[in-house]
Amino acid sequence: MIDQAKNAAGGQAASRLRSALPALSESERRVALWILDHVDLAIRQSMSAIAQTVEVSDTTVLRMCRTAGFAGFTDLKLALVRDTGERSAARPDESAAGADGDLGWAKRVFNANIQAISDTLSMLDQGDFARALDLVAGARHILIGGIGGSGIVAQALYQRCFRLGLRCDAPVDSQLQLMHASLLGPGDLAVAISYSGITNDPVLLLQEARTQGASTLCITGNRRSPLARLADVVLVSVSHELRSEPMAAQIAQLTLVDALYAALVARAPDTAQLNEERMVNAILPKSI
Repeated sequence: MIDQAKNAAGGQAASRLRSALPALSESERRVALWILDHVDLAIRQSMSAIAQTVEVSDTTVLRMCRTAGFAGFTDLKLALVRDTGERSAARPDESAAGADGDLGWAKRVFNANIQAISDTLSMLDQGDFARALDLVAGARHILIGGIGGSGIVAQALYQRCFRLGLRCDAPVDSQLQLMHASLLGPGDLAVAISYSGITNDPVLLLQEARTQGASTLCITGNRRSPLARLADVVLVSVSHELRSEPMAAQIAQLTLVDALYAALVARAPDTAQLNEERMVNAILPKSI
């Protein structure tokens, strides 16, 4: 049995594979997951050998590579080789976590969150991040939407935006989000947050915002999702987990929100400090 601790994938190539998982077909996903679990073998084997191991066609392997953003299988292998030379990151093993008792599970959660943040950083495009900052800083009005776990991230972004003195709304109810979107116009910005990128409510939010002429931004784990296709700028969060609402991905999205906030503060430090002082002075008399 191959030791996952020595073969779990880390680095930009692995991050691109994980980011593409939601967009892959079932057979393509099997290939990607096998490669992520057997990096050392994948580097040494041919495309046909991997196809036989996973019981798919060579075409399926090639299609998976291209969907994940690689020119082909050779391009993927070269990227994996670079990754293994630059970093060594292990996917936490559930059986090992259980053997270590309660602390083992705590370590597993911490490691998953750390890995998600690291992978998200490796996928963060400087140009996309700068354009996202421009959209947020220059918007006349900002509407922020998310459902379920993504709604928590949406509220976190709302809290940071209004602390900067930006005009923004983040209704919790999905119908209210859509109603707010219908009142947007040119110069406004709609931000939708969804890890899968296929949840109907945030997709409808961006559709309506675009119809009204507003700019659009999304934070998602799936760059090829319907939500991403509606966004002027896409920020990608990455997680190992395949659950519908991965907690590690939520941590990565919250970290992206913090990064946006820190960069916006750095752009206008005097204004940020003044707003902070005004808010503190407003609530200070109410403190016990």
